[in-house]
Amino acid sequence: METITAEYLEEQKNLHHNPNYGIASMGFAQEVDACIRHMSAQTVTDYGAGKKNLKKALDSLGVGGYVYQAFDPVFPEYGEALEADLVCCIDVLEHVEPHLLENVLADLRRVTKNIGFFTVHTGPAVKTLSDGRNAHLIQESATWWLTRLSDYFRIGHVEYYEHLGKGFAVLVGVKPTTLAN
Repeated sequence: METITAEYLEEQKNLHHNPNYGIASMGFAQEVDACIRHMSAQTVTDYGAGKKNLKKALDSLGVGGYVYQAFDPVFPEYGEALEADLVCCIDVLEHVEPHLLENVLADLRRVTKNIGFFTVHTGPAVKTLSDGRNAHLIQESATWWLTRLSDYFRIGHVEYYEHLGKGFAVLVGVKPTTLAN
């Protein structure tokens, strides 16, 4: 299942040369720590991990006792996205190519065993792509995003934030599967 085109992967590789690209996850380390502790997560997948800044921030807080699994198509050395108790997808979804969003959400659902901690920035990014487009390819309201997420997950706690720009963080749970008659 395609989650990123080859052309857009090159754009993302170029953006990752900027040391200030992909740092939003650091601002959510305390919330992720609380999730790990609350659910006694044994495994954490950082979906769209970039330069593993979430792991660096968790390490600086002294968080341990879990297996960290990074996934990012820009860094193929991380390997495929692996199933985990807690899946973090921080400042990623707004960067997804709109025609591939459903594939990405399905892939997130595939790897989420229990809980997801997702953040979405709903406004424009400061950075732009080489063709002049805003780096946030999807700029939609929280309601729009939550509607899409609810097709794949149970929506839990939602918290709106302004400290990192306009957006929200949401805890999602796995929807039970239904049995066909």
